[in-house]
Amino acid sequence: MKKLMTIIVAAAVFSACTSQQPKMLVLYYSQEGTTQKVAEEIVAQTGADIERIEAAEPYSGNFEETIQRCLKEREDGVMPEAMPITSDLSKYNVIFIGYPIWFGTYAPPVASLLKDIHLDGKAIVPFCTFGSGGLDSSVADLKQALPGADIREGFGIRAARMDNLKPELERFLILGGYKEGEVETYPDYSAQAPVTEEEAAIFDAACSDYQFPLGTPVSVGSRETSTSVDYRFTAEGNGPDGNVSHSTVYVTVPKADGSTPEFTMVVR
Repeated sequence: MKKLMTIIVAAAVFSACTSQQPKMLVLYYSQEGTTQKVAEEIVAQTGADIERIEAAEPYSGNFEETIQRCLKEREDGVMPEAMPITSDLSKYNVIFIGYPIWFGTYAPPVASLLKDIHLDGKAIVPFCTFGSGGLDSSVADLKQALPGADIREGFGIRAARMDNLKPELERFLILGGYKEGEVETYPDYSAQAPVTEEEAAIFDAACSDYQFPLGTPVSVGSRETSTSVDYRFTAEGNGPDGNVSHSTVYVTVPKADGSTPEFTMVVR
């Protein structure tokens, strides 16, 4: 098997923002501490400044109570107010914006804050935590909310996979030019092909414990890296309207002894 090549990506890649090391800020909202862990790891790996977004009326109680309040706010068209931030945004040309995914997009305190701050001309790097997915949809919403900003590729990780945070985030930061270092060049996924019995078993092993149905895999593409075999499944199921829907479900199988298939993200 041909030896996998590595590439070196330095902070100079980000010269579109500045000819020097960009000044970076991590601005994040975290409800239960999971997104905070990602924010703090970005700071640890890049030396960026950091500030937490706070709701004027904090969400309290357990997860279910938080979701019920959020549902009512959505139904009533209420946007919960966010506390003003203290960071001088004019000092920064790269701003990481972090949030948990609620109902397919960034949590309401983030939406509220975005209405009150000026980010035109800034490079915005989204990062999020989620139960199943929402990175793509939240980035699309950020582009709509911040048409004058340069919305960059985002980073997302399932709350159930936080043990993988450090290496996966490091790869993202190096590829984006926010940190110097070397990363492996991943091959493209192969073309989608009908799912075999073995591949269906991998899908079931990765996804069967997830609390909501992810559908039935009908096609799959794959790629192999030095540490894993990754799969991109197309799954078929019933949408909320009762019609057939399709989603893309990503699964990774680490090569380490004793590892089991892991569901990493779904794109609906």
